[in-house]
Amino acid sequence: MDQPRVMPAPRTRRTRAEQKRETRDALIEAGLVVFSRDGYHGAALDGIANEAGFSKGAVYSNFSSKAELFLAVLDYNLGALRGEGWDPLASATTAAVGAPGTTGGDEREAEQLVRGFGLATLEFITTAARDDMLIPALRTRVQMLLDAYGRVAATHRAAEEDLAVDKVAQLMAALDQGASVLALSGVATVDGSLMRSGLRRLLGLPADAVDERSADRAGRASLLPTVEQVQRLIRDEPGDLDT
Repeated sequence: MDQPRVMPAPRTRRTRAEQKRETRDALIEAGLVVFSRDGYHGAALDGIANEAGFSKGAVYSNFSSKAELFLAVLDYNLGALRGEGWDPLASATTAAVGAPGTTGGDEREAEQLVRGFGLATLEFITTAARDDMLIPALRTRVQMLLDAYGRVAATHRAAEEDLAVDKVAQLMAALDQGASVLALSGVATVDGSLMRSGLRRLLGLPADAVDERSADRAGRASLLPTVEQVQRLIRDEPGDLDT
């Protein structure tokens, strides 16, 4: 007796919008790699397209210029600040230190890419600050940093603090971004413990105070990607660029 044939499950076809989103995400990931490797000025759109496995036309169907693509990469890096749960005061012992299965080689490569993208970001900032068309977009991204620190300052600042919340937030962001510049220059590296101590001092908190509510919400506000973000790209793991 013939056995009934088992028909394979029908393949779900991706919508046009889904395909466009996947292409855009792939270009953003490739942009992070190429900008990190070649710098903002040295990167070419056809090189980014090749890195992502597309034609140069795919870039222009998603981004009007190299600057717009770079801003999209910045948005990916800033994604963690869009929610309410980010808090830089969490203890180092409770913050996530890396994804499982990460190798030392991956971490070293990720650190190199983070540093390379930091240098590319400095290039972009000096370019955008002189371009009337790009200044508003740059200010929007920087304001995201200030808003994130403003939420932290409003929650944790001492009751007797005289400075307005937005001023405290500016000082916190300046400390954070200044630490990044020190690291990029190779002069010094501000580790997480020292950074938290500095931020607490700006908030008028004891240097060793730890808010237990922050234990699972640690992170830095930065225009730069985190090592964990880059490691995920190196391992080619699927991820939502908007998270």
